[in-house]
Amino acid sequence: MFLYDNLKAQIPLWRERAAKLVREHADMVIDTVKMSQIYGGMRGVRSLVTDISFVDPAEGIRLRGLTVPQTIDFLPTSDQGTMPYVGGLYYLLLTGEIPSKEQAEEIELEWCKRSDIPPYIFQMLRDIPRDTHPMVMFSQAVLALQPYSAFYKRYHEGMSKEDYWEPALEDALDLTAKLPGIAAYIYNLKYKEGQEPDCANLDYGANFAAMIGVEDQIGYADLARLYFIIHSDHELGNASAHTTHLVSSTLSDIFYAYSAGLNALAGPLHGLANQKGLDWLLGVRDKFGGVPTRNQLREYTWETLNAGQVIPGYGHAVLRVPDPRFMVQLRYAREHFPEDPLIKIAELVFDVVPDVLIEQGKAKNPAPNVDAISGALQYHYGIEGFDFYTVLFGVGRALGVTANYVWARALNQPLERPKSLTTPMLECLVNDTDCKE
Repeated sequence: MFLYDNLKAQIPLWRERAAKLVREHADMVIDTVKMSQIYGGMRGVRSLVTDISFVDPAEGIRLRGLTVPQTIDFLPTSDQGTMPYVGGLYYLLLTGEIPSKEQAEEIELEWCKRSDIPPYIFQMLRDIPRDTHPMVMFSQAVLALQPYSAFYKRYHEGMSKEDYWEPALEDALDLTAKLPGIAAYIYNLKYKEGQEPDCANLDYGANFAAMIGVEDQIGYADLARLYFIIHSDHELGNASAHTTHLVSSTLSDIFYAYSAGLNALAGPLHGLANQKGLDWLLGVRDKFGGVPTRNQLREYTWETLNAGQVIPGYGHAVLRVPDPRFMVQLRYAREHFPEDPLIKIAELVFDVVPDVLIEQGKAKNPAPNVDAISGALQYHYGIEGFDFYTVLFGVGRALGVTANYVWARALNQPLERPKSLTTPMLECLVNDTDCKE
């Protein structure tokens, strides 16, 4: 398998590279920590390492060094659409190399071979109350796959630390292969007839489109490919990725770890933000009976802000420009359905809201992020179960966190255990008085 052979050749070199940094520069100070960061959720503290992605304030997320537009342009494209194979993106995340079409298709075929879902998963999901949030169902289904973990089995049989990455890769491929089918079944169970999914020998995005039965399967397959790619990773410090990394650092397998990561993704300040963005756009549409004028939208924006609320999808912790993930989605919508009223509203919001936020004077970055439009694109294709949008986010995010997971085990990264301080200790430091631990 191209992927396995590539990783087996790379890992010894990366192990030595990491070991050399620690061996020769163990006492080098990388960052300082301010009081505001300690009380502010550790925001901006440079204390994690990942080579999978990096958020550039001026260019947005870089996936293995490639910007989002470069990622879309450079990866091999499905014959059935205009967007790249998701399997090609996964090869890139794991190896750092742009795959050939053959290498991308090998990942797609491997996923299809591994896509069977144990029947008890479906039964468990049927037994959960129908009004349960889809993210609860998704997290429980991932956790329920844990008995099939190759890492868990090999670890308890006894294996060398040097070999941890191999069963970790097996689990990563198994999990990512099964997620579209689990997500599709949850969607069908909650919003349709509840039919079980089946891999139709299509690629990742097209197979998902077929399993949920959208009317325009060719169009939605392309959107699914795009959606999974742009939501795949966002550095290691975001809540879902960091939770997965923290739990897996205990040598819990990826099923334990990603179930926990999904629980973080379900928070309103993380993955749930996409449906809030759509809610606001729909509120604009409903208030004005369609697309408002520029002045009407400006007044409505001020009403929202003066009520103590935020404009969902606007602002970003790192970026100081419009999120390229927003821009590629906007470009997709303009090319495929430019007359959609919600897309017209999203475009108008993009034109009006940043100036209002600058005038308000509170936003460090008034530009849109990925959540400002992602729900509107799903809504266009008839995916109207808003609670389900974060499940889609979860399918995509698994690509990045599992790539990080494989490399964490390959490099034998240790148990994560930061040190805590008490408030009196911090007060002692501030007052420059003797403070005993």
